[in-house]
Amino acid sequence: MRKVVLALAVVFSIVACKEAKKEEAVEVAKEMAVNYKSFGEEIIADDAIAVKSMAEHYKAMNVGDSINTKMIAKVDEVCQSKGCWMKLDLDNGEQVMVKFKDYGFFMPKDITGKEVIVNGKAYVKEVSVEEQRHYAEDGGESEEAIAAIIAPKRTFSFEADGVLLKQ
Repeated sequence: MRKVVLALAVVFSIVACKEAKKEEAVEVAKEMAVNYKSFGEEIIADDAIAVKSMAEHYKAMNVGDSINTKMIAKVDEVCQSKGCWMKLDLDNGEQVMVKFKDYGFFMPKDITGKEVIVNGKAYVKEVSVEEQRHYAEDGGESEEAIAAIIAPKRTFSFEADGVLLKQ
């Protein structure tokens, strides 16, 4: 009889713990729905790394290297043509160029200075003069600034499959 009572107590404890975890997950989902607007694939805010940590990862990477990651950063600039890319502040004087996987979604054009969480692939690439000029034009740069671009540039890039925009 003791074994039966003990077994029932263990089973009830396990069930109670599972219910508590489900309630906690529901609370986190409700909080995210209030604090963030989602773009692209649905992602969650937890386990995103700070932008300073990501800046260190980028410094250690070579052209062609990539890692799957999720990071929190502030938006420096957004494509003013249609929101098809954004630049994020790496908190060290540098930026990361974010494009959206398969052009599957776009960001609002008025989010400069806002916090985002991006999920996807971080990589380092060399950007041609032509591509740099295209981005400068999309960003609303002057003709003089566009003409001043004369050399390829090593850049930090990110292909996002999902973005959370803090409200």
